[in-house]
Amino acid sequence: MLLDGWHVISEALAAGLTIDTLAVCGTLAATERALLERARRTGTEIVEVAEPVMNALSPVKSPTGVVGRGARPRLEAKVVLKPSPALVLSAIGVQDPGNVGAIIRAAAAAGCTGIMVDEASADPWGWKALRASMGSVFHVPVIRNPDVMSSIAACRTAGLQIVAAVPRNGTSMYELDFSKPMALLLGAEGTGLPQALLKAADARVSIPMSASVESLNVAVAASLLLYEARRQRRR
Repeated sequence: MLLDGWHVISEALAAGLTIDTLAVCGTLAATERALLERARRTGTEIVEVAEPVMNALSPVKSPTGVVGRGARPRLEAKVVLKPSPALVLSAIGVQDPGNVGAIIRAAAAAGCTGIMVDEASADPWGWKALRASMGSVFHVPVIRNPDVMSSIAACRTAGLQIVAAVPRNGTSMYELDFSKPMALLLGAEGTGLPQALLKAADARVSIPMSASVESLNVAVAASLLLYEARRQRRR
């Protein structure tokens, strides 16, 4: 995966991920030099490059002066089901990498025990999603989910309730019991969840909204639902 920016690289190192190469450019602050030394001690190769090279390496318009290449986390699907009571977020068809990253960031902050991202969604380890997650993707189990229906079956076998988020006519998030082990299914904006997944769910949940609003941004919806779950579980 491509790691762009000091913060993302710092979070990757803190999580113990392997970064094989870092390219740096420009005058470095003391904290940045310390980060490079920490990376060097783990076996990372540090390469100084000129500004034109950094501009070519970095995918952003205004590079921060550091780009790295690291190994993606390799996790088995069962790791998201181990903690109890599990709260697993399953993102389905979320194609915008900024939204995928924001969902992961909110899920990590709210205490989600695991995240599943289906193949139709943006890559959670793509550079845009990594930047949007601010490195949170390294601190909560995130797995790619090639077969959503099989994953739902595995969640149910593990004792998780399957709850589908819908814009209207679901149980209010204030009335749903989030304290139970749960897999929360969240679909893309506009299209929402496929009918097959809605039928497979044990319950449906909605966020109360004014009638004039059709739906919320998917990352905002995830944040509201997960923080209601956190509130109930802490209570």
